[in-house]
Amino acid sequence: MKKTYIAMTSITYAYKAKTLFERNGIHCDVIRTPKNLGSGCGYSVAVRASSEQALALLDKHNIPHKSSYEI
Repeated sequence: MKKTYIAMTSITYAYKAKTLFERNGIHCDVIRTPKNLGSGCGYSVAVRASSEQALALLDKHNIPHKSSYEI
């Protein structure tokens, strides 16, 4: 499965997203946003899920985010 990086609007929301993903059985790490992907607050969440699935979960729970990148 691909890894998706989602740039977050703040570190607080990055950790809220991590908690949400883990409660839904999706492994997630909070990372510094790679410089070549840079947007947002400087922190991203890296998830092993499709970008559509991850973003839909964040949107459903009103957790703001910036751009996403599948690697």
